[in-house]
This record gives sequence, C-alpha cells and structure tokens, in this order.
Amino acid sequence: MIENVLPNAESRRDSATKPRVARDELPWGCHGRVIPTRKGLCQLFGRSYSALALLAGLAMSGLAAEGASRPNIVLVMTDDQGYGDLGWTGNPIIHTPHIDAFAKESVRLTSFHVSPTCAPTRCALMTGRHEFRSGVTHTINERERMSLKSVTIAQVLKSAGYTTGIFGKWHLGDEAPYQPGERGFDEVYIHGAGGIGQTYKGSCGDAPGNTYFGPAIRHNGVFEKTKGYCTDLFFGQALKWMDARRKDKSPFFAYITPNAPHAPLQCPQEYANRYAGKVDTNVAKFYGMIENIDDNFGRLLANLDEWGIARDTLVIFMTDNGGTAGVKVFNAGMRGAKVTPYEGGTRVPAFWRWPAEFKGGRDRAALTAHIDIFPTLAQIGRAEIPNRLELDGRSLVPLLENPTADGSDRILFTHVGRWEKGKALESKFKQCSVRNTRFQLVNNAELYDLNLDPGEAHDVISEHPEIVASMRAAFDRWWIEILPALVNEDAVGPEVNPFKEAYWKQFGGGPAEK
Repeated sequence: MIENVLPNAESRRDSATKPRVARDELPWGCHGRVIPTRKGLCQLFGRSYSALALLAGLAMSGLAAEGASRPNIVLVMTDDQGYGDLGWTGNPIIHTPHIDAFAKESVRLTSFHVSPTCAPTRCALMTGRHEFRSGVTHTINERERMSLKSVTIAQVLKSAGYTTGIFGKWHLGDEAPYQPGERGFDEVYIHGAGGIGQTYKGSCGDAPGNTYFGPAIRHNGVFEKTKGYCTDLFFGQALKWMDARRKDKSPFFAYITPNAPHAPLQCPQEYANRYAGKVDTNVAKFYGMIENIDDNFGRLLANLDEWGIARDTLVIFMTDNGGTAGVKVFNAGMRGAKVTPYEGGTRVPAFWRWPAEFKGGRDRAALTAHIDIFPTLAQIGRAEIPNRLELDGRSLVPLLENPTADGSDRILFTHVGRWEKGKALESKFKQCSVRNTRFQLVNNAELYDLNLDPGEAHDVISEHPEIVASMRAAFDRWWIEILPALVNEDAVGPEVNPFKEAYWKQFGGGPAEK
C-alpha cells in the first residue's frame, strides 16, 4: 500500500482551483507520463514539463532509438514470500538455485517496495497508482475489488499490440465485470478469491472443495478439473501459452502469479522432506513450496533459452508482500512482516533481466516500488497511456539501463488498511508509514533513520522535527485526496460466491456443497 507523493487525477481536474502536491524532479527517468513511440517521440500525460527535460529523458534511454525492438514480458510474482526467503538474499537454509542464478544475471532493485498484503499490491502493480485510488483497502469483503474505472497495464499493453495472459492468482474481484478477461487479459487461467480453497461471505471465494493438489482452475471462463500441483499447473499452462504465442509476430505479456507459498501450507512431500530436521514442520512445507517455485522458474528460463527468445524477453521476478512463515528463521535483519508498515512488511526482491537492453549483475539502491511497474512496462512496450490517467509511479527504464544513474529522492506512502467497516476516517494513522530514501515515519509516532538503522530499532522522532513535520503534512494531503476514492467501503456482495455459482452451473451441485 505504497505510493509516490503525486495527487490523483480525479482530485485535481481543475488545477486552477485545487493546489498540487509538490513532486521532486526526476532527472533519471520519465514521470509516468512520457512514453516513447515507435518513432522515438514522446507523449506527455498529466502535468507539463519543459521540452528540455523531455528531450533529456529520452536521450538517456536506448529505448527511444528508432527501430528498437519491443521485448516479450514475463512477470513472475509469488505469494507471501518475503525478501529473506531466497538463498540470494542470505537465507542460510533455503535452496533456490535457479532464482539465485537469475538474480546474478539481473538488475537488482535492492530497495523495492510493495504493499503489506496481497490484493493491494496486485492493484497498485496493475494500475500504477496507490491501491486506495481504486478502492482496494482489504483482501476480502468486496474491498479487494479493483474499481471498474481503473486502467490496467494489461489493457495498455494490449492496445499496443501485446497478447496478454494471466496464470495463477488475480484477487481483484471475482464478479464477472472485475475478472481479468474484462481487464485486458486475452488468456486467463486462475483460481478464485485470494487463494485456492478460500471462501468468504460475498464475492470472494474459490471453487468448492479446492486444494493445492488437483484444483479446479477457471480457464477463459470454463472450469477445468486438473491433476497435479497448483504451481506446476500455473507454470505449465503459461509455458504452453507462450510456446504458441512465440510463433506469432506480436510480443506477449505473461503475468505468472502462483498462489504459493501462501497458506495453507500444502506442499509436495518430497519438497518438504528436504527441510525435515532443519526447521519446524510448517517452515519445511513453506520452504518446500518455494523450492518448487524455484524449479518451475528454472523450467521457464530453460524454455526461453530453448526457444531462442531469452535475449529478447524481459523477465521480472518479485514477491507480493513481506515475509510470513519464514520470518522467524531469516528476515534479512528487517523489522516487521506481512500486514505491517515496517521494512519487513513492504521490501521485497525485484530482479529484472533483459539481456538485449539491460546490463545485468548490478544492484540499484534507489527507492523504487510496485507503482513504477506500469509506467516502466508502458515505456518498454511503447504503449500510449490514456490522457486522463494520472499515474503515481515513474518509469524505471533509465535506472535499469544506465549503470551510473541515481534515483532522486521521493516520498512513498504505506497503509495496511483492513480497518473495520465504517471506520476509515478514524484509521488514518493506524498501521501506516511515510518514507523517503533515508527516513521512515511509522504510525505518525515513530521515526527511523534507515541509513543508520535499517532494522528500525531506534526511534529518532525527537531528533528531526522538521523531517517529521514535512512527512506529516504530506501524509495529511495524501489522505484527503484518497478518501473520495474508497468506493468499496459500503459495498454489498452477492449471496453466492460467483466462482461457486459458475462451478455449480457447469458441474451441478449447489450451496449445500461447501
């Protein structure tokens, strides 16, 4: 639940009467508005910047060169895996050789942040805007539904000629208008709700009786009763689809989002056995689920090599929130976990590999976030962003391309949300943070100097009154802006979960079957 300090478009339609929130200049990148076209031109959306700044931004990017090819894009995002749940990030127990080797070849964003929970991160990634702007303030109770007014990166890439597919977890609305097939995806192979087998009152629920083994998966609107383990199925279907798409002339965008290693910790026994005696039973299952992901990720990379398209394919690996079951074993020295506003709740691995364009094997410490993915992929795909759309993120292309580029400072907001129904106003400072590249203000009451204290152990709020005042003022302005966008707070869901209703219509049965 993080965003850049940029006001939403709806709150600033009349710029003559409504003040703008100041935004730092971004000399190393576009502002989420400048999108190179096929002829190396750019299009400006939202606020105005000088022609000199635009030309400088384009000159820094090799993507602006006329005739530069557009890559296939594969974005892999796992569920509930934290920053510390990889060998590459220092975990002394887990075995992730394929992801570790991939990280070695990638541009690694070492201060990359997401939201503290599942649906919020997915919404911010899809829209390039803070999830509250799309009404997503929870993971259930209709508050996981992404506003139908939101524009997704899948829609934008599709409009630029990409074929799009999602494989795994959607979690942004299970009712028909909210489904990914209506939000820009050509190929849809997903489970329902926030996890396989999950069921909540209202719209958020999966097919009845589902488990991680042999789940019923909804494929382009039709359920398929499968055999096998869920992660294997999602990667397998994605590879089958990519194999067919690579023969087309148009590029593809594959969004691979396994529900693992999210609980319940259902893992192939041979994977859990590899950690028996090293950690407790639940962590053994959790690590086993991640090692299974690693094997599937290796299979993905091997296929890209075999097909001869690895050089021209951008592959991104990331996770959707802070750590969970593995935090007690290793958390890379961070405080907090999923559902907290501390570093351990929002900082995740982010590895970007595009051999044709990015020089890999580098760490980039600039403050970056999930909201930056939309403008970055739009620029890479040379896709035009609708004029009315005001993004919160900024393009990372110059940072990814240029080994000497440094990210300018920025402010990001985190809010866990999840307040009780009707209590948004009084939850303003509950489980929230404001941060820049050095400081993080947590819950309006604690300040941490992340340069000196990355573990957030020493509160220095009394030592930096000017920083605190500035952050509080920015948060106040942001809070006022997002309140009108909380469109799901009083939403009433259907009597029957849409996935269950569709499943029973296809196979028979009814509400008595849970």
